[in-house]
Amino acid sequence: MSVLSSLARAYDRLPDAPPFGFSSEKIGFCISLNEDGSVAHVIDLRDTMGKKPQPRPMLVPQPVKRTAGIAPNTFWDKTSYVLGVTAGEGKRTAAEHAAFVEHHETLLAETEDPGIKALLRFLKAWAPEQFTALEWPEEMKDQNVIFALESERLRNVYLHDRPAARTLWSASGKAGEGAGQICLVSGEAGPVARLHPSIKGVWGAQSSGAALVSFNLDAFTSYGHDQGENAPVSEAAAFKYTTALNRFLEKGSGHRLQIGDASTVFWADASDLEASEPQAEDWAERLFAGYFDVDPTAEEAGAVKDIGILLERIRKGEHLRDLGPGLDENIRFFVLGLAPNAARLSVRFYFEDSFGELTRHYQKFIEDMRIQPPPRDGYPPLWRYLRETAVLGKSENVPPNLAGEWMRSILSGTRYPLSLMSAVLTRIRADGEVNALRAGILKAILVRNFNWEAPVALDPDFDNRGYLLGRLFAAYENAQTAALGTKVNATIKDKFYGAASAQPRKVFALLDSGSVNHLSKVGKQSPGRRVNLEKLIASIMDRMRPDGDPFPASLSAAEQALFGLGYYHQRNEFFKKSNDTADAGEASQ
Repeated sequence: MSVLSSLARAYDRLPDAPPFGFSSEKIGFCISLNEDGSVAHVIDLRDTMGKKPQPRPMLVPQPVKRTAGIAPNTFWDKTSYVLGVTAGEGKRTAAEHAAFVEHHETLLAETEDPGIKALLRFLKAWAPEQFTALEWPEEMKDQNVIFALESERLRNVYLHDRPAARTLWSASGKAGEGAGQICLVSGEAGPVARLHPSIKGVWGAQSSGAALVSFNLDAFTSYGHDQGENAPVSEAAAFKYTTALNRFLEKGSGHRLQIGDASTVFWADASDLEASEPQAEDWAERLFAGYFDVDPTAEEAGAVKDIGILLERIRKGEHLRDLGPGLDENIRFFVLGLAPNAARLSVRFYFEDSFGELTRHYQKFIEDMRIQPPPRDGYPPLWRYLRETAVLGKSENVPPNLAGEWMRSILSGTRYPLSLMSAVLTRIRADGEVNALRAGILKAILVRNFNWEAPVALDPDFDNRGYLLGRLFAAYENAQTAALGTKVNATIKDKFYGAASAQPRKVFALLDSGSVNHLSKVGKQSPGRRVNLEKLIASIMDRMRPDGDPFPASLSAAEQALFGLGYYHQRNEFFKKSNDTADAGEASQ
């Protein structure tokens, strides 16, 4: 099933799907009219519960697709079109208002409906100068405005809700003015959408929306077909897939995650499963949100607790079929990652398979990332891993495309992008930080991409030279810390980690000679600790010598990853022993 067809099917299952030709838009104000066209009231519809008033989503006739030209909406629009006023310079505000008036005079000329005639009378009598004269609120400027008859406003019936208005809108041709062809999505004949509705809510894309499907250059034409006719999608199918996608991209929809630069939407479909539980789709979507983001929240505390328990069992490797009723591993699951690309959207990744298969791939990812000692906060969300690849640890600095490539490999169970290992090694060399998240990433790539053995916890018997050199470097660093304390200006990690992991021969001879002085000083303060460090260094060196030169001229990227893993394990083993010693001292006291 294609992206568009799966989204069109998702529209049919939306509990409050808008009818064809209508969409949910952010409306700020309502102008309430008397039947003679005079203004009765101006009502602020914005939600004032937060710190700043926010426009309210309302169902209105579907907006036109605006590019560079002037194109008015029907029965509603922003104030530059409706009233001819704007907060900015407004170089073409007069032309926009004139287009709005002309459009409605043409569309509504033959009507006898009192509400629609009131709108026409208002537009004929209105002049932009009246906005200031009537002392209408300044915050109204550039907001979307709708109309209502005063006699119906108190019943929350607006002008575009009137039967006559809906009939005019349906007959206006706005919902079906293209030529009739076979739709590539539905397979049915119908008017083709020349321009598809805009997609809003993608992080980094234009706030007015961007196109997922569009053709606007001569190079894109085929056999003389213009724009949407190159890949015919019916008006109905275009409306369905864009409506469903915009709904999923809404803040708080429960169907979106931010993975790097990819705005990720997901949804489940159990319509083809006759024996599926009624809540199976909801459970699958909640669990997926917990897989890759913080654990999902719900209004009922019990629901949060149940999801957390299921996540814990899944992360331990249990099968979905063993977790009780309501979970069906045969449910079709869809994941779509979108990223901005000028005025269009790029598909970073698209996954379609059973939820059971997706869960097995997620469990494999968890196993790949398993490391001892584990991250302090338990299972981190994917965005937390991605920040370890970014300069200064900022999400906006995550390397382009990396998030999408990594997410695709997790969903499909394929190899991780090698650019991920390169990014982590680069950050370690830059800041010297080898934490559980970075060590887990390096281990996962070694296991899945190179099919190498990589220990989860410290393994003194593991003989890979990269791993041994990492352990040795940690031992030299511990000797320096034991001798000089933790308040030195720069440790050997600060000075030499990058060179030691890439070109050991240039660095380790120097470190070995420096460790003699450090161990001598440690011996004066704590002879037992000196003996233990000397034994550790000697045991590591003995394991490296059978390969010949213990300090090779260079290490490959995979060996550098093992260097980081060995360093992480050995360094944390020192912390573990020091903590155990402190705990024993407290117990004896």
